[in-house]
Formats: sequence, C-alpha cells, structure tokens
Amino acid sequence: MKPVNQKAWFLILPVVLCVAFSAILPLMTVVNYSVQDIISPERRVFVGTDWFKAVMRDDELMGALWRQLVFSLSVLVVQIPLGIALALSMPARGWQSSAVLVTVAISLLIPWNVVGTIWQIYARNDIGLMGATLAKLGFDYDYARNSVDAWLTVLLMDVWHWTPLVALLCFAGLRAIPDAYYQAASIDGASKFAVFRYIQLPKMRGVLVIAVLLRFMDSFMIYTEPFVLTGGGPGNATTFLSQYLTQKAVGQFDLGPAAAFSLIYFLIILLLCFILYTWMQRVGAQTKSEVPHVV
Repeated sequence: MKPVNQKAWFLILPVVLCVAFSAILPLMTVVNYSVQDIISPERRVFVGTDWFKAVMRDDELMGALWRQLVFSLSVLVVQIPLGIALALSMPARGWQSSAVLVTVAISLLIPWNVVGTIWQIYARNDIGLMGATLAKLGFDYDYARNSVDAWLTVLLMDVWHWTPLVALLCFAGLRAIPDAYYQAASIDGASKFAVFRYIQLPKMRGVLVIAVLLRFMDSFMIYTEPFVLTGGGPGNATTFLSQYLTQKAVGQFDLGPAAAFSLIYFLIILLLCFILYTWMQRVGAQTKSEVPHVV
C-alpha cells in the first residue's frame, strides 16, 4: 500500500480557503445573527429559536413562499419542454448551427436589470409592443394594476430570458449521442417519436438533471427582474422570497428575523433540489430498465 502524499493537501488548500471565505464564514455569521436580538452594536441578547418561530408564523412569509413555489414549478413546466423542443429543432451542423446557437444565446448575455427594464417597456399597454398589441386585440391587459397579468408577465419574461439555457444544454446532450444509435433506429424503421422516447430522451437525462436543478435554484432566488418590472406589485402579487428577505433585512433592518429566514430559505432550496434530483434519478433508472427496442 502506497503512503498518502501529504503534500497533496497543500494543492487544495487555496480552494478550501476560498470556500471558507465565500460560503462557510458568511453562513456562520448568519447563524450568529439568527439567534440574537441586536439592540445596538454594543448590546446583543441571545434569543435562541425565537426568531425562527416568529418567522414561521409570519403570514406574509407564507404567502411569499407559496407564490415562489408556484412560480418555480411553472418555470420548470414551461421551460424544460420548450427548451427540449427548441434543441430538437436546431440544425445540428454547418454555419446554420453556429448562427442559431449565437442567436439563441443572446438573451443570456443581457444583465438582469436590463431584462427587467426591457420588459417594463415591452409590456406597457400604451407604448409597449406586447401590451399595446394585446390592448388593440381587445384584451384588458395591465400588468401594473392586475395581479394575474403581472404574474404572467414575470413568468413570460423569465421564460424568454432563460429558456435558451435549457435549449443549449439539451443541444449539447443531443450532439453527444453517437450516430450509431440513429443508424440502428433507421434500420429498425423507428418513428421520430420512438427515436426521441428511447434514444434522445434517455441520453439527455444527465443534462436535463442539470437544467432542472439550475433553473429551479435560479428561479427560486429570482429578485432583480421582477423588482425592476413590477416592484413586487401590484400589492404583493410578484413579491417572491428573495424580495421579501431584502425588505426584512434592508428595508426594516430586522437582522434577526432576516437571518433566521435566510437559513430557512437555504434549507428549503436544498430540500427541494434533493427531492427533484432523487426523482429524476429514479425516472432515469426506470427508463434504463425498459427494453431499449425502438418500433
């Protein structure tokens, strides 16, 4: 048995320090604030789990959590199938493929605050292209006053901004499939749906897991775009968890409840991502166990 090379630990020491500085130390600071009542810089009182109990009884928090869950699940339901469909329709080779890839990726390069500003103008029912068109068609659309319109506009904005990411990931997964699979399917006379069901979809499982987790985590932490577009309104229709947390920590300067809520927020994301990951792994295992014969 070869002796362990102790010098190898020095190679990962910079990474460990970076992680500790950027993640662990701030997390410990949040934990420290969550169990204290900071009355002044010189006076702090230990309150234990009081802030956690107060936060969990907050009706506004429960409302923001419900809106966030509905929004994040809606993002997955819309963006994942749409991204797969877009990837399947993209040309595989040639200059057309490069041109489409660049065009699809443009929206990903736009900063979040600019995206919110673009849609703030685009959705206006007086001068905006989408809002004015809907008004001329007879729809009573006004995202600034109607809560349903505001929520749907934020969802549509997120779909426009981030569906290309799902499409690019799926496109990479499709290009990684060997041509031998398609040749065998052609010899067997497989239909397009059979090729997608038994070849493309199982082979994309890895990138789909990444796409689902990335989009779920990102949508669960959305802040800038709806804040610029609607300011969280009308009312609290588009006030999601991150904006509620900002209002607690910055607007009201309630560091204790904000810190407790941050930890709960963090645990919710971890739990839901674990559930999604486990579910997708089980679905993938069931797919592998099926007979891989295309008809």
